[in-house]
Amino acid sequence: MTRRPFHREPEAVRQQDLIAATLDSIAELGLAGATVREVALRAGVTPGLIRRYFDNKERMVSAAYKQFIAELIAAAEAGCGNGSAISRLAGLVRASVTPPVADGRALSIWASFIGTVHSDPVMAEVHREGYQAFRDLIERLVGEAMAEQGSRLSKQQVLQKAIVINALLDGLWIEISMGGDDFSKLDVVRIALDSVATVLGIDAKTFRE
Repeated sequence: MTRRPFHREPEAVRQQDLIAATLDSIAELGLAGATVREVALRAGVTPGLIRRYFDNKERMVSAAYKQFIAELIAAAEAGCGNGSAISRLAGLVRASVTPPVADGRALSIWASFIGTVHSDPVMAEVHREGYQAFRDLIERLVGEAMAEQGSRLSKQQVLQKAIVINALLDGLWIEISMGGDDFSKLDVVRIALDSVATVLGIDAKTFRE
């Protein structure tokens, strides 16, 4: 465990430091171990200071989950680049199944959070918003990519393809992040690209280029 040195920071920076310490605690110790005292120790502050930003542990954890989802989406979106719509979608797929999006630490954090979604309305809402944001991104890219390929799909058709692609990427993300030997020996990027190309009904070789 690394304890951060105490120093005065602007309010926004200090809050981000606390969220980062919360995520570190959850990754190593799970939700039960991510106590206010543990987070304070890692952040190099007092428990009392944490309560200035978060009323209780539940609010601290929900803020950490929201930040965690936002960071995963941002990392995946960063892979899109600035090329054609089809290349941007392919870039999103690649980024979604490779580090830093797909790795063991991210899976550990997600697994800790996901267990609370059905029992905590606040966490459920954070989860819903995060899922919707990523699916909206996929939906937009699918619509643009298919139009670029000369295929005019209805909004409902684009939505259906986006839902399937999102589910496909989620499943691959979990398997890859678990680090099993089977996946370590496979070209997971090619598998992901070929699978998405099949969903879209486009030539896999074109999608991989």
